[in-house]
Amino acid sequence: MRSQNKKVNGIFVNSNKNNSSFEGLNRRKFLNRLAAFAGTLAAPVIIPATAIGRNGRVPPSERIIMAGLGIGGRGSSDLNWMLPEPDVQFVAVCDAKRTSRENVKRIIDSRYGNNDCKTYRDIREFLAERTDIDGVLIATGDRWHALASIMAMRSGKDVYSEKPSCMTIAEGKAVVETARRYGRIYQTGTQRLSEANFVFAIELARSGRLGKVHTVYAHIAPWDAAEMRYDWLPAEPEPPKDEVDWDQWLGPCPWRPYNSSYVRGGWRGFYDFHTSCIGEWGAHTFAQAQAGINALDTSGVFYEYVNNPTGDGMTVHFANGVKMILSRGDKYWRGSCGMRFDGTEGWVAVADGYSKPEVSNPALLSDFRKIVQEYQTRTQRPMSHVRDLFDCIKSRRQTVANPVVMHRSMTTVHCANICMWLKRNMRFDTEKEEFINDPEANKLRSRAMREPWII
Repeated sequence: MRSQNKKVNGIFVNSNKNNSSFEGLNRRKFLNRLAAFAGTLAAPVIIPATAIGRNGRVPPSERIIMAGLGIGGRGSSDLNWMLPEPDVQFVAVCDAKRTSRENVKRIIDSRYGNNDCKTYRDIREFLAERTDIDGVLIATGDRWHALASIMAMRSGKDVYSEKPSCMTIAEGKAVVETARRYGRIYQTGTQRLSEANFVFAIELARSGRLGKVHTVYAHIAPWDAAEMRYDWLPAEPEPPKDEVDWDQWLGPCPWRPYNSSYVRGGWRGFYDFHTSCIGEWGAHTFAQAQAGINALDTSGVFYEYVNNPTGDGMTVHFANGVKMILSRGDKYWRGSCGMRFDGTEGWVAVADGYSKPEVSNPALLSDFRKIVQEYQTRTQRPMSHVRDLFDCIKSRRQTVANPVVMHRSMTTVHCANICMWLKRNMRFDTEKEEFINDPEANKLRSRAMREPWII
């Protein structure tokens, strides 16, 4: 259900509240200025349809003004989902790479038939200058997601951040605290929480239709290892800053010599830059799994080490007795980001490669439409992840992948990673957010950040 909230003085406010004084003042100012302006003209004033919302177009006062930060391959997909939304307008892009800035500018300008999209290299200049922007799409590499989100929210902007949304448990906590302190809306790009096939599977598990769920299988990326590289690539001559701003690209990471492979996507697998194969897809699948077992407000409590470099077969235990098994390959599903719920009365599995979920009893699928509709009625959410963000920007309600959901599921990701890196079982206190009697593991809950790129 779409909000009827309006933008007043650049801020979306709830139309159900008594904002008549603000709206009246703005209306009077507008009419007075229009009258004064009209008096200086000899010819009639022609106001474009776009300015007043005629012909089904959204007037400027109702538009959500957006900008992009670090829009590469993944970010381009997000951008293509967002641009068709009638009440959204992109006006700027910030990126450390000139080619990326120019490519995104072409996409945005082509969409609107103008040349208005402004480009920035420095995130600080971008955030300080663009006070007109409501929200930011953040699609950099992993290293920047949390810090960029925090910087954007501190500057008064709402955020759509790609996953994995943070590099450490400490970063995730900081995102939660920043969103709460500044009253910002935040959505993590775990879009399968808003896709019908995945919602159906989650609701089957959550509602008890599978009986008592005892085991969840969560897909992790098949191309990377959980074990990370701690070396760095050979130094190459650093390009001009306008071509690639290496300091901006690194952000909070330790200083490393420039190598062109990094900026072409070769940063994966390096501890400085990446959250491993577990974070790559676990950012999706752990949130999906925790949604189905009603554990989005907590994290795993016991992590069983598995002796292989990928994490395949690792078991995570939750306080409610459910165990989650990390799994690669196609044993339980076809395609990426799959999950499977096993209950006492049946099972359901789904992944990107499924045209429809697989179930233990075909009769379960007969309720597909009903179950998805029940979810929409209960939550009042659209089956579109980006639309959920934009509706929430207007209504100021929490998104489906809000900061707490992000933080709790990513804490499970980080704990699983630390278990693999230290090669031992470990227990985690979800209230204190610390490992039990394990100082070495607790040190890995945070990382040093390079000045001035600090939280």
